[in-house]
Amino acid sequence: MFGLGKKKVNVGAVFAGRAVPVADIPDPVFSGGMLGEGFAVVPPAEETTLEVGSPVAGTVTRVFKTGHAFVVTSREGLDVLVHIGLETVELKGQGFTILVQQGEAVDMGTPIIRLDLAMVRQAGLNPITPVVFATKAQVSKVETTLGTVDAGDVVATVTLA
Repeated sequence: MFGLGKKKVNVGAVFAGRAVPVADIPDPVFSGGMLGEGFAVVPPAEETTLEVGSPVAGTVTRVFKTGHAFVVTSREGLDVLVHIGLETVELKGQGFTILVQQGEAVDMGTPIIRLDLAMVRQAGLNPITPVVFATKAQVSKVETTLGTVDAGDVVATVTLA
């Protein structure tokens, strides 16, 4: 009986690749869950550019000026942080093209950032992209389906608290 009537939010892959658990992210802030539960997507080795899409239908509530991260708040109120690569803030926006405005309504899969993936790799940075639910108080339960994914495939179902 518990959980009846609680809202669920489907969270999609932000691009095609391999979905992995947060514990596999080689950064203790993410792997230790400090930024919340979620998953990450590893882009295919052969890709040189990526369009990083919205993981949920909702509103773009924050786009970092360097383009390396953004937050979309789902229609149900779940805040989803997408951090493109690790340590990519060091690129100071080089290789990142912001495609939307803060406050814009988006659907799951709407392109948010275009990324020069070759540049990220040439800089020696890891392009693994965490997708986390940063407002822990919002989350009651997270169920994930990991492995090979296409952009927009549902990777996580979040039960709201």
